[in-house]
Amino acid sequence: MGKRINPADLEPLVGTLYPPPFNAPCLARERRKLGDAAGLTQFGINLVRLPPGSWSSQRHWHHKSDEFVFILEGEATLVTDDGPEVLKPGEAAGFKAGERNGHCLQNRSDADLVYLEIGTRIADDGGEYSDIDMTFEMTDGITYRRRDGTPYPKTERRGPR
Repeated sequence: MGKRINPADLEPLVGTLYPPPFNAPCLARERRKLGDAAGLTQFGINLVRLPPGSWSSQRHWHHKSDEFVFILEGEATLVTDDGPEVLKPGEAAGFKAGERNGHCLQNRSDADLVYLEIGTRIADDGGEYSDIDMTFEMTDGITYRRRDGTPYPKTERRGPR
C-alpha cells in the first residue's frame, strides 16, 4: 500500500464535543485527520475548514502539548491575550505548551478558511479555556470540567449534517 493520502477520501468530523452553549461557534468546523490516516502516533495533523463565522475552538491553551497552524486558503483571525491579528495564506502561528495565553482561530471573512493544525500527542494532557468556565483533560478521550472540578455531561459530536 502506498503512502499517498487524499484528504477528500477521509471522513470529515464536523462540529465539536463542547457542551452547550460553548459549542455554538464551532458547530460548522470540519476536520480531516491526516495524521491518523498516516498512522502517526507522536503528533497529529488535521486539515481544517471553517466556513464564514466559524471558530476553530474556544480560546484555550494546553499544559503539555505544542500546537501549530499553517494557513492554506482564506483569512484567519487569530485571537489571543494580545488581541486579534490576521493570518493569510502562507502564514503560520505556534503555541508552546504551558503558555497561559489562550488562542483560537475565527473566520471573520466571507470565504472559507482552510488550514493545517499540527500538535503533539501527549496522552495525559489537559488545559484551560481563557474566556469561559471550562477546563479539559485528555485521559480517557476528552473530559470537560468547570473550574471548580465539576464535570460537564459528555456530549455527542454536534454539527450540521
